[in-house]
Amino acid sequence: MGTSTIAGIVRATCATIWMWLRAAMLPPPTRQQWLQIARGFLERAQFPNCIGALDGKHIRVKKPPNSGSRFYNYKQYFSVVLLALVDTNYRFVIVDIGAYGSSADAGIFRASRMSRWLQSNQLDIPQPACLPGSAGPPAPFVIAGDEGFALSPHLMRPYPRRGLDDKRRHFNYRLSPARRFVECAFGILASKWRVFHSAIQLAPQNVNNVIKACVVLHNYVRMYEACQDEDALAFSTQDQREVPQLGRAGSAGLRVRELFADYFSSPAGSFPLASQQSSPEEP
Repeated sequence: MGTSTIAGIVRATCATIWMWLRAAMLPPPTRQQWLQIARGFLERAQFPNCIGALDGKHIRVKKPPNSGSRFYNYKQYFSVVLLALVDTNYRFVIVDIGAYGSSADAGIFRASRMSRWLQSNQLDIPQPACLPGSAGPPAPFVIAGDEGFALSPHLMRPYPRRGLDDKRRHFNYRLSPARRFVECAFGILASKWRVFHSAIQLAPQNVNNVIKACVVLHNYVRMYEACQDEDALAFSTQDQREVPQLGRAGSAGLRVRELFADYFSSPAGSFPLASQQSSPEEP
């Protein structure tokens, strides 16, 4: 069978998998599903009002012709980016696929449909709710991200590492297990589908089709075949890196982060640091 024939089969198969499984495996979340995701983060990461962990993964590709440095990333290889919001079952909730490898996570998120939906209130996210055991003001439902994302009322990132006081250090400590779920999900994805073990030798559009197919197949496996779960072991630190402090935090985002930091330092929201339960490495 010729190379062009095989390429056509792969392209058609991936497109068909995406077409038939997307609605079932990657549906638009409902308000009840957001609340279910938030319960998962409260139970497994002890982070209340959290509706997902967000990060980007670089998918290695062959350099596309005449692409210059657009696909060349800070890790010094060519890639496209899979931006994903993940729940505590390591399932993808919303994805954005195909951004240039040279782009930063904050810029990719800002230009994504996910960000536009979030800003225009199209995601049916629940209204702010009081944090467990707290009589304080209601807190919005938020996404856990790393330093590569800009702080906003719906996206929490750690405090800068310099000059941390106990309250801010404790907030960073509580945010970290929530963020690790997306790192684990990327690790499981790359381990399960061997196409990610080396550079994908396809045109960018066909690379995107392969990633789409793998994303919905990943969710299918997580839903119907995965146990809870040895797959998540050893994947929580594989893509950790120093990320640039991108974007200025708006005053609304700062207020929300302070609200969570105050809560985690209060009797209602605190717990001994050494006794944290059910981290992503212990599903």
